Order: sequence, then C-alpha cells, then structure tokens
Amino acid sequence: MNVTVSANTLTTQDGELYYELRGRGPLVALVGAPMDADAFAPLAELLAVDHTVLTTDPRGIKRSRLDDETQVSTPELRAGDLARLLEEVDDGSAVVLGSSGGALTALALMQARPELVRAVVAHEPPVDALLEDREVYFAGTDAIIERYLAGDVVGAWKKFMVQGNIDIPDEAIEFMFGGERDPQAVKDERRWFAYELRATTRWEPDLEVLRGSRSRIVVGIGEASAGQECDLTSRALAERLGIEPVLFPGDHTGFADDPAAFVPRLGEVLARV
Repeated sequence: MNVTVSANTLTTQDGELYYELRGRGPLVALVGAPMDADAFAPLAELLAVDHTVLTTDPRGIKRSRLDDETQVSTPELRAGDLARLLEEVDDGSAVVLGSSGGALTALALMQARPELVRAVVAHEPPVDALLEDREVYFAGTDAIIERYLAGDVVGAWKKFMVQGNIDIPDEAIEFMFGGERDPQAVKDERRWFAYELRATTRWEPDLEVLRGSRSRIVVGIGEASAGQECDLTSRALAERLGIEPVLFPGDHTGFADDPAAFVPRLGEVLARV
C-alpha cells in the first residue's frame, strides 16, 4: 500500500530539520542516529495504515542541515530536535521507536520532555557507559574513529564489526565500504565517525529519572543479535531500569530488513504499555 508522504523542513536556531509525515491516527515517531528517514520508510508505510508516522533525518545528516558542520551530535541535542518536531506536528504525545543511536535520542527525550512521549521503544541502544568493561569499549571506539579519520575506511569498519561482535566477512565489508560510493553517504558516514559516534556511545542515561517512567519504556533486542555489543548494552539498560527486555524479529536492523515481520511484534508490545 502506498500512502501520501508530506516532506517538510523546520528551521531551528542552528540549522534545519528535514522530516516526513505519513498516514492518520495515533502519532508514532521513528528515529535513528545516524540512520535517516529513508531507512525507516518501509516500516513507516506499514504503520501509516492506522497511525500518523513521523520520520526525520537527524541533525547534520542528509537533508537536515547544520550551520556548523563540526558540531558534535549528542543524544540531548537530538532529543531537543525531536521535541521541536513533535511540537510542530502538534498531534498529541507520541510513541517513539528509536533504533541504535536513535534509541538514546528517544530515552533522552523521555528524560527531558516526558509529556511529549506516550511510550519509548528503545531498540538496541548502544549505552556502552553501562557496561562493566566500559573503558575497554571506549578505548576501542576511540581507535576505530582514529583509524577512520586517518583514511582507513575499510579497516575502521572491520574494527567496528569486531568490537560489535557482528559476523560479517571481510570481503563483504570491503564490498560495502570500499571503492566508489555515494558522496552523500560518505559525507554522512564521516560526520558520524567524527562528530557523533563517541558522544553517543559514551552517553550516560539518568537512570533515576527513567525508572520513574519505566512502565512506558520498552528495551528491544533483535532475536538474531545474541552476544553482540548492543545485545549486551540493551540488557544492561533493562537490568538497571528493572524491566525485562523484549525480543524483536531480526537483528540490529530488523525493522528495516523485514518490516512486515517487525510490525506485528511492535503492535503486541505497544498494546501492553
């Protein structure tokens, strides 16, 4: 089913935010970091059958412009952006599904502006700061960033996959990240490595505040992500909040790889919050 997509731009004090709206019904926001609105489009199409669905490019990524392209992207800044978008849409409190860095955006929004949020589904949040061996992960991330900025793109991605315990053959990584690539994708990737990855994975949630809203928080983990870094971080967050994590179909990008399988599980989860 094809639904009408409304493409919009919201001017902010430090740039512009690109966002899209689909459908009609209770408001759902789908957010990533660095994933942009296009990555969520197939899921948004399915949800728009009976929801108003908001998707957006996070600050400095793709169509969301920053006046200062060297500005560091933190979960708090991205949560402020999302709050502005929800206020602009003005369609009541939202269910916010955040993936990866976007899950931290959603949690930061719940901390700062809980009145805007009906529920948060934090899908595989990379909260390395909650791991017992956090310093090992911090050092590993620093090394990955250093290698990328030194020009070894493929080597940086290989180290990233090793640290994340994500089993992708070297040849596949070389195919994905070597050779000729889309210039916009390369620009967004560089921004993520240089100005977003470190601030995102080192973010420490306010657990005391979030515990007060834990009945409205779902920590999601992909069924195929067992043993991966984001499986460990998600379980650490759920344990600290005193809630049970919820398994979703697929892995870290299950919502994008097979949205038709993801939507029924999401519906079941939201019916309980």
